[in-house]
Amino acid sequence: MTDIVKEILARPIQLADQVTKSADEAQSFKQDCLELKAKTEKLAGLLRQAARASNDLYERPTRRIIDDTEQVLDKALTLVIKCRASGIMKRMFTIIPAAAFRKISMQLENSIGDVSWLLRVSAPADDRDDEYLGLPPIAANEPILCLIWEQIAILYTGSLEDRSDAAASLVSLARDNDRYGKLIIEEGGVAPLLKLAKEGKMEGQENAARAVGLLGRDPESVEQIVNAGVCTVFAKILKEGHMKVQVVVAWAVSELAAHHPKCQDHFAQNNTIRFLVSHLAFETVQEHSKYAIASKHKMSIHSVLMASNDTSPNEDEPATKNQLPMDNTTPIQMHNVVTNTMAMRSQTLSNKKTAQTQTQTPTQTQNLSANHPNTNHPNHAKGNHNTPKQQHHPHVSLAGTSIKGREFEDPATKAQMKAMAARALWQLAKGNVTVCRTITESRALLCFAVLLEKGHDEVQSYSAMALMEITAVAEQNSDLRRSSFKPTSPAARAVVDQLLKLVEKADSDLLIPCIQAIGNLARTFRATETRMIGPLVKLLDEKGPEVTMEAAIALNKFASPENFLCVNHSKAIITEGGAKHLIQLVYFGEQVIQTPSLILLCYISLHCPDSEVLANEEVLIVLEWSTKQAHLLQEPEIESLLPEAKSRLELYQSRGSRGFY
Repeated sequence: MTDIVKEILARPIQLADQVTKSADEAQSFKQDCLELKAKTEKLAGLLRQAARASNDLYERPTRRIIDDTEQVLDKALTLVIKCRASGIMKRMFTIIPAAAFRKISMQLENSIGDVSWLLRVSAPADDRDDEYLGLPPIAANEPILCLIWEQIAILYTGSLEDRSDAAASLVSLARDNDRYGKLIIEEGGVAPLLKLAKEGKMEGQENAARAVGLLGRDPESVEQIVNAGVCTVFAKILKEGHMKVQVVVAWAVSELAAHHPKCQDHFAQNNTIRFLVSHLAFETVQEHSKYAIASKHKMSIHSVLMASNDTSPNEDEPATKNQLPMDNTTPIQMHNVVTNTMAMRSQTLSNKKTAQTQTQTPTQTQNLSANHPNTNHPNHAKGNHNTPKQQHHPHVSLAGTSIKGREFEDPATKAQMKAMAARALWQLAKGNVTVCRTITESRALLCFAVLLEKGHDEVQSYSAMALMEITAVAEQNSDLRRSSFKPTSPAARAVVDQLLKLVEKADSDLLIPCIQAIGNLARTFRATETRMIGPLVKLLDEKGPEVTMEAAIALNKFASPENFLCVNHSKAIITEGGAKHLIQLVYFGEQVIQTPSLILLCYISLHCPDSEVLANEEVLIVLEWSTKQAHLLQEPEIESLLPEAKSRLELYQSRGSRGFY
């Protein structure tokens, strides 16, 4: 940096010396030249002072100001050289307007003001005495640029408190106007913000992280922020930082990923997914992560269940899985079963080790309690929070993850941390198979299931959105679908139970993402598991257009020929009364609803052409009517599907063949 600034300053200093020397040799306009000489000497002194302070100078405004100053000195040199002309003939043919001296003099004054401002703004905070820096003459056309320069200069040279205030000012600027955000990035504001996020106090770190999140408004800006090293800085904060700072960092990660999905892999490579899942699982489920290190004799029942989820398809499934019914019985709350089992196990272990506890000295007992603090799990019964449980179920820390002090945070901060972690995972999972696999291989799915049931509104919403994106990726990737959402997976089962419960509730703000998630998982259900068809069919009747459309689209995924069990699901849709609702939607629904409804009606007609219900509802007449609707035939899928469904239905349910009904 020092060498660059000295190189920038070398040329204008040389020009200033030449102007001074030429002014002494002037033969005409001597008084004007002496005035230019005085101002040039003053400017040269400031330039030399800047060269001596090159370590502290902020490069971006230095380049802009010195470039303008160099142009002014070049014009001044040209003018004073003209005044050196000697001889009558040269002086007669050398035209020097009187206004030229006034113009150059004013420009030199402006350059003096610009360089003086540059020296003040780049000076250490202790040398400024909190003086108001004002705006330099260069700011006449764009005052906001100089304000940005000033704040970024403070980020480079100020104290931690001043840097925190400067970051807050940049937050305000970036929030107000997207163009200001681009200027902050262009003027080199990202690097000092990241440095403050690493080194600052809590408030400064929050302001810096918030500013970075606001700056990433478009792919180009996010790319520059990622290249500046944001992934490494944010990963370290998520691992070791204060939870209030981690909340803002998680939000910033979600913003960057939302505006530039290509940065997802960069965050994943820096273990950001792992740290976010750690925050999501803290006080949600115990021993949640595949990264948890614990010996087998200390593993809880919950860990055994979760470990069974990682077995390959060729391995024998443990007996625990075989005890999970997969038919249409009442949904099992997986987490409650696990925690109740852990409670009973803790009582048994406590009876066995009473003698050991009694033989411990008071000091040993105190140390044991300090090493294994109680974790306030939201799903534990009050009676389960006892001393033996604390002793025999120690909190297993994540490898490489610092959780020291998290349990002492206030509940509001913990809830906000979970919400922002879920939000970040939602944005990071969008369309990214690698990230989704990392998420599902951890215990994030079980966390989402628990938070959907017991979390606050915000964390419920982001959990539902995250599940929607993960299942959307799994729908397109068979390997991910088979490994993460197999019917024997306890976590996947818990997720489906919670999604289905919210769909059955039908009045939740989470309804649409839950419908989409269930539709995305349509190819993971067994033939005997049709319990999700009924609630989706009910949503076809007397619901808002968006909900009805999403329900029809989800049912299409069950009845689509791409689904191996499409015939079973089509029969279930007919049994639940879906044909009647679909006919009404095809006739009277909006076009966005008509299209998926007609496609679904064609699917069930193809798969169940001999259905008595379809004959009684006169579905064939509906299909014949649809062939005459030009707006419906414009859809490529309907254009090819409708004639096939109509002909197949005619084969089984023509007027002559269904006279026995």
